[in-house]
Amino acid sequence: MAAFALWKERRLRLGDDPSRKGRVDEPIAELLHLLNSSERFCTTSSCSGRLLLLGGSDQTEGQKQNCPWLFVTHDKCRKEDVVAGLQKSQDNAVFKFEPFVLHVQCREVEGAQLLHSIAINSGFRNSGITIGKKGKIMMAVRSTHCLEVPLCHQGAVLVSEEYIDYLVQVANRKMEENQRRIERFHTLLQSIMDSADPPEEPTGKTVEDAAVYIRRRRQGAAKRQQRRHQPMTPSDGDGKGDLLLLMDPS
Repeated sequence: MAAFALWKERRLRLGDDPSRKGRVDEPIAELLHLLNSSERFCTTSSCSGRLLLLGGSDQTEGQKQNCPWLFVTHDKCRKEDVVAGLQKSQDNAVFKFEPFVLHVQCREVEGAQLLHSIAINSGFRNSGITIGKKGKIMMAVRSTHCLEVPLCHQGAVLVSEEYIDYLVQVANRKMEENQRRIERFHTLLQSIMDSADPPEEPTGKTVEDAAVYIRRRRQGAAKRQQRRHQPMTPSDGDGKGDLLLLMDPS
């Protein structure tokens, strides 16, 4: 526990977010402050969600960091913004909506489970927990309502302005939903932290303590898999929101 506190102190002393932007996004600044005000959590990276036009000839996962941003916003956008960005493209261009993402290092497994439950109930269905062999506990808040559409190839725009207008409307609706989910996450977290009465000495589950929890989750997943091959009854669940708990080799 002391090691986590020391690491968190060093991490927060650095101040800036380790991203291309170099600082946290304003729409989630209060949420990150709320998390970091707790002794149980420390945020490591985040993005409030964004709409962007990504340029460059190679946009594979390994090369995206080197691709130019022709246009980017953390709010809704207009058709004119995208069209202006396309005019800067000399090669390929992809219009993307990337939802809210947040990575939090947790002091103990219970804290990670709490954040996972809040994330799932807020609509971030792709959230999960990883536990490293050295005991590092990470909670990732993720969603699946992404959007990625190529608009330009080798300098030639592939679609009409009418289609771009439609695409922007779809992306803006996704951004609105993203903001609603963030607000739900923030509200639930605030409510729980306000009402919680944590013990002075945390139970401090480590990797060894978490093994029982992992085994129970796997057994539950196996039972649900068996039920999927049986006729559904009113009492059968669909397994949505199950905790993703993996062992990270790091």
